[in-house]
Amino acid sequence: MRIGVNVPNFGPGTNPGKLRQWAQTVEGLGFDLLMVSDHLVVTPDVAEQYPPPFYEPFTTLAWLAGITHRIRLGTTVLLLPYRHPLLTARMAANLNQLSGGRLVLGVGVGWARQEFEALGVPYERRGALTDEHLRAIRAAWENEKDYQAAGIPIWVGGNSDAGMRRAVRFGEPWHPLRFTMPWLHGALERIADFAREQRRAVPGLVPRIALRLTDTPVTGPDRLAGVGTADQIDEDLRELRELGASTVVLDPFDGDPDETLRPEPAWRALATVASRWTTTEQTVED
Repeated sequence: MRIGVNVPNFGPGTNPGKLRQWAQTVEGLGFDLLMVSDHLVVTPDVAEQYPPPFYEPFTTLAWLAGITHRIRLGTTVLLLPYRHPLLTARMAANLNQLSGGRLVLGVGVGWARQEFEALGVPYERRGALTDEHLRAIRAAWENEKDYQAAGIPIWVGGNSDAGMRRAVRFGEPWHPLRFTMPWLHGALERIADFAREQRRAVPGLVPRIALRLTDTPVTGPDRLAGVGTADQIDEDLRELRELGASTVVLDPFDGDPDETLRPEPAWRALATVASRWTTTEQTVED
């Protein structure tokens, strides 16, 4: 099972130098994947959670591709209704080529109504637009040799039933975001039901979980996967592997934008996971 990291590309502490440090830290610790998020207009509803500056994902990942060597680069998640699908297809294909085939395109629907309004995109059609754009992107890649986009993985994000059905319908891995383990067990049963309804295969599992390392165990039904002691995080990762996850993305951002001014606790948590998980993987292989 591969492990990635969602790097904050927003907030008061984020700048080119800090993004470089994040990339070098994540790649240096041996993680498999570096991902960033997506917003185009920092409207009040966006700024409440993700204040400026907000670095656009394609340009940010293209720059990070030039200062990294091995690690894969991706979006968690690119909001498909915000861009013309042929522009998305072109940028994704070019980024994949420029990075040496390292792109993972995680996609989603979006939630910020004011941002949709600012972009002139109908909020009520965001689900239908996501489906239309996914079809258009895949058709462009398949029909136009100029794109040279073969092999770009697409992950379909979304914790709703609509997101699960979309992953099944398009036959792409499902990318749920920040959840409790009991919720995930129920969701996996539902997505299996949706697959049977559509007479399609159950999609792969590529979740994004929280990462918050604590000194004492975190208990209770609301504990997010990835929150707790090092032993609890290890157990979450082992359980996700047993559930069939091929990649797990760790999200160290805990909701306070000022965290971006002080990334060192997140880096220490990542170092702990990297060290312990390497040992765990070696034990499994032995």
